[in-house]
Amino acid sequence: MKVVLATHNQGKVEELRAILAPLGLDLVGYEGPEPVEDGTSFLENAFIKARAAHKHTGLPAIADDSGIQVEILGGSPGIFTAIWSGTKDNVANRRLLLAQLKDIHEEHRAASFVCTIAFVTDSEELSFTGVWPGSVATEERGTNGHGYDPVFIPEGFDVTAAELDPEVKNALSHRSIAVSALMDYLKTTSS
Repeated sequence: MKVVLATHNQGKVEELRAILAPLGLDLVGYEGPEPVEDGTSFLENAFIKARAAHKHTGLPAIADDSGIQVEILGGSPGIFTAIWSGTKDNVANRRLLLAQLKDIHEEHRAASFVCTIAFVTDSEELSFTGVWPGSVATEERGTNGHGYDPVFIPEGFDVTAAELDPEVKNALSHRSIAVSALMDYLKTTSS
C-alpha cells in the first residue's frame, strides 16, 4: 500500500520509515502545502494534517502531532512544543524549557512525550495515541534523535532519549507506541 506521510520534518520521516519498515508500506514524503494547525489538541492537529495530505495526493495519509507535556507546567509546551520559544528552533525551545525548570527539583520534573497518529483514507478516519513517560533533565545530553530528545529522560532510564541507541528509542518511544497500534490495525485490515 502506498501511503503519504504528512510531514515536512525529515527527522520524523526517517524515524517513522524505520518503525514502519516491517509492514512493507511504500511510505512517500509529502510535498504539498502545509495546512494551518489551529487545533487545540494533538488529535485535532494530526487530523488537520492527514486530511490535507490525503486531499492533496489522493493517497491514504498518515500524520502525527506530538510533543512534550511537563506536569509542573500544566501540560505545556503540549501542542506548542515545536514553537515553544516563539520559533521552530529546537535548541532555543530546549533552552527555554530548561530555563523555565532551572529551580525545579528533579522529583518535580515529570513529563511525557505524547504522539497521536491520524490515518485518513477515502472511507475512514482513525487515530492512535502513544504516551512515553519520563522527566526533564537538568541539562542537554546526547546527540541521537531530534527535538526535545536531549532533555527527556525516559522512565526507567538514567540517560536521555538522545543518548539511547536509535533502535532502542524507536522501540520504546511515544511515536513507536502509536505507530504500533496503527500497524496492528493495518495488519488486521489487509489480511
